Formats: sequence, C-alpha cells, structure tokens
Amino acid sequence: MSYIGIIITYVFIQNFILVQFMGLCPFIGVSKNSESAIGMGMAVTFVTAVASVVCYAVYTFLLVPFALEYLETISFILVIAALVQVVEAVIRKMSPSLYKALGIYLPLITTNCAVLGIAIINIDEGYNMLESFTAGLAAGLGFTLAIILMSNIRERIETTPVRRVFQGVPIAFISAGLMALAFMAFDSSLLTNLHLV
Repeated sequence: MSYIGIIITYVFIQNFILVQFMGLCPFIGVSKNSESAIGMGMAVTFVTAVASVVCYAVYTFLLVPFALEYLETISFILVIAALVQVVEAVIRKMSPSLYKALGIYLPLITTNCAVLGIAIINIDEGYNMLESFTAGLAAGLGFTLAIILMSNIRERIETTPVRRVFQGVPIAFISAGLMALAFMAFDSSLLTNLHLV
C-alpha cells in the first residue's frame, strides 16, 4: 500500500475513534472545548507517530533478534509511557493553561489503546519504519480530526436546548455514534477507486 493509502486508511477508513472505537476516554473527556481538543489531538499525534517508530525499532532490533517477541506488548507500553512523560513535561512548561485543561487525560495517553493499537498493527501489517511512522502519524491525525469535530459539535450543543435526560455525556455519545455512522461510509473501495492499493 502506498503512503497516501496508509494515510487515507487511518484517517478515514480505519479511524481509531469512530470506526475501531479505541481511545474513547480522552475523546469524550477532552472534547468539551476546541482548545483542549486541539491540544490533546496534537499530543496524541506526536505520541502515536514517535511511538510507532520507536516500537518498530525495539521490536525489529531488540525483540526479534533475541526471540523475545512475546514481550511486545509490555515493551511497547513502556515506550509509550516514556514518550507521554516527555510530552507532559513539554506541555507543562510551554502551556500551563493547556496542561491544566487536559488534566488527568494527558497521562491517560499512556493507557490509550489507540496508541498501543497502532504500534501493534504496524508490526502485524509488516510495515517498515517509514510506513510505521506514516501509519502512526495518520492514526494521530484521524484522532485529532475526530476530537476536533466532536468539540465543535459539543460547543454547539451547549447553546442548544437539549432534554435534561440527554444533557452532558448522553448527547455526546449519541453525537459520536452519528459521526461513527458517517465515517463508516468510507471503506476500502475508496482506496481502489483512487488507485492507491
């Protein structure tokens, strides 16, 4: 698959939030306003892109030569945890207001199954290092797209009369479900029609 095909696949066809339903905790928790959604999206994009490359290197140059492939998941989690610590320190230093807005959801990137998921998918698909980076970047961009769209919807819902029983998280999940239906309209035939397979 071409690099453009990988990007289209993980942004639209296999979007981690809206198609694979991974990483819903920060998606619902941080999508209340656009500023924090953009910050979380950028943080997740950075972590998924860099983690994909580092996890590929750890798997290819450490685990495989020593027949330690069974340590894949735990080693990937350690890599992701270290990257999240770096991102957390940088955001705390560069933008204290964003750090405060992201709150507990920033360290939760460590346990975000979307980040671990793309690292494992890269290995399972047999991607090389550049393809792994592209897939990680595209997965993060897909996450960012979904969370920004959701934050815009939730900001509009705040000014719209909603029945009390649906206010807050219930209407957020209903909106996410409708977005997921829209994204599920994209399928692999898109890649075939664009001649990217």
